[in-house]
Amino acid sequence: MKAFGFLSFGHYGHGRGPGDPDAGQALKEAVEIAVGADEIGVNGAYWRVHHYARQAAAPIPLLSAAGARTRRIEVGTGVIDMRYENPLYLAEEVAALDLLTDQRIAIGISRGSPEQALRGWETFGYTGGVDPRGVDVAHAHTAQFLDAVRGVPQADLDTSGGMAPGASSRLCIEPHAPGVDRRLWWGAGSRETAEWTARQGLNLMSSTLLTEATGEGFSHLQAEQIRRYREAWKEAGHNWTPRVSVSRSIFPIVSEVDRKFFALR
Repeated sequence: MKAFGFLSFGHYGHGRGPGDPDAGQALKEAVEIAVGADEIGVNGAYWRVHHYARQAAAPIPLLSAAGARTRRIEVGTGVIDMRYENPLYLAEEVAALDLLTDQRIAIGISRGSPEQALRGWETFGYTGGVDPRGVDVAHAHTAQFLDAVRGVPQADLDTSGGMAPGASSRLCIEPHAPGVDRRLWWGAGSRETAEWTARQGLNLMSSTLLTEATGEGFSHLQAEQIRRYREAWKEAGHNWTPRVSVSRSIFPIVSEVDRKFFALR
């Protein structure tokens, strides 16, 4: 089944004088766009996540608001930068969002796209990585996040105070949303990363920022990436059918305000 949605950066405050939208206006309008999209039958409403920029940065409150105002549309991200995330807190948030929206989520995560801040994830407290791009930090956070949403215990029970008699000696993250890992996606920028995504049991978000240059056109590279993902998925032996998303950049210029913000680019 094919589905159609929109992916927004959530820009605000372009610095071009009076009338620039502020963060509050941008967030509220994002929710209204999702409501309108739901009403006309669009399948998905997704937002990019960037830090230290005048764009969408904290996705869960936005997705919660959009999910509460809609009935059918899927809400999600493309993508959450795992270098910046506390994996257990994110596991709680994603599970709660999944339960509140009756499984209408598609949460894209990844190592992250280029950011304005130099090693910005370290300012969030995630230090110790040796890779200059933070790949090791992102993968470590992702591994713990996936374990948590899949119900792998994360903490020992404190029995010193007599709490939870008879409980297991190991505690899982709560709330738990059964099957939520099947609504998680990885944003892949290369063929090798697409194969890795398949082995992790994640849906594939094929990036518009493919990092490989072989002389072939983008569409051919993307088709090969998807083919290799599906082959790796089959080899991994997962017992369910994954989803694949592709995206294209479109700037609809329908007013003078749109022309001011986007056409001059």
